[in-house]
Amino acid sequence: MSGIEIRKVTAHIGAHVSGVDLSRPLDEETATALRDALNVHKALVFSDVNLDDEGQQAFARHFGELTTAHPTVPAVDGAPNVLPVDSEGGQAANHWHTDVTFVLNPPQASTLRSLTIPPYGGETLIANSAAAYRDLPQPLRRLADELWAEHTNDYDYAVPEESVDEEQAARRARFTSIKYRTAHPVVRVHPLTGERGLFIGGFAQRIVGLSAGESRKLLDILQSYVTRPENLLRHRWSENQLVLFDNRITQHYAVDNYDGLPRRLHRVTIAGDVPVGIEGKESWSIEGDASHYTSVAA
Repeated sequence: MSGIEIRKVTAHIGAHVSGVDLSRPLDEETATALRDALNVHKALVFSDVNLDDEGQQAFARHFGELTTAHPTVPAVDGAPNVLPVDSEGGQAANHWHTDVTFVLNPPQASTLRSLTIPPYGGETLIANSAAAYRDLPQPLRRLADELWAEHTNDYDYAVPEESVDEEQAARRARFTSIKYRTAHPVVRVHPLTGERGLFIGGFAQRIVGLSAGESRKLLDILQSYVTRPENLLRHRWSENQLVLFDNRITQHYAVDNYDGLPRRLHRVTIAGDVPVGIEGKESWSIEGDASHYTSVAA
């Protein structure tokens, strides 16, 4: 592990990692150091990684078993665990979300690797939802501790209904080809660190026991703490980079500010556990079976 360097990017989230060759198998000491760094910093940035799809998958496996690319969206040809995040395929994720929270056990972590980067724009924002929870005033914190939210893929999270063309409608139909609804705690306890974080984001559509209108107002208030500038890493991509982030205690947003120029990343995610709230109660599935997509991490 000699030579590894971890440098903070902001006070609350993010670190640059150097001195590690991700194209080679990691020894256990280095892998442990990276897992520990992920627990502390929530998001790790690696530059000049020299990885292909196989190498990205091999690196991700140091953190656990891989999921397939997505429950409903096709993978890269010949690489069932790799999801193309491609601006030209209409896959801009310009909404705040945590990956695939509409299934019972969302990924524990995600890796994004840059292939084609626009000459300007196209940043990825990553938010620390544990810092957001700590920012809550006590009355809001006590309320959030008791809440559960339904997460679903069955809504149009990116495009207003009136502006959907045929191509966008086809993508939406594919995204919702299997409908999922899952109830998760609004405050999730991280299984390794014990930290509490706001587990909401774009797929959280309704608070259990509240109306849709009441839910939206309350979720908007809580979400405003997640997206405070102090809690964000704003990552400006270069080619040949990899970002690893803890999907259990972050949200992210792909900024659509590059005039439709080509932008392509590849995503590989690591299977996660079933979320648990502060009283030890686990999430439960309401609709949809994701067993073809992910195993359940111990």
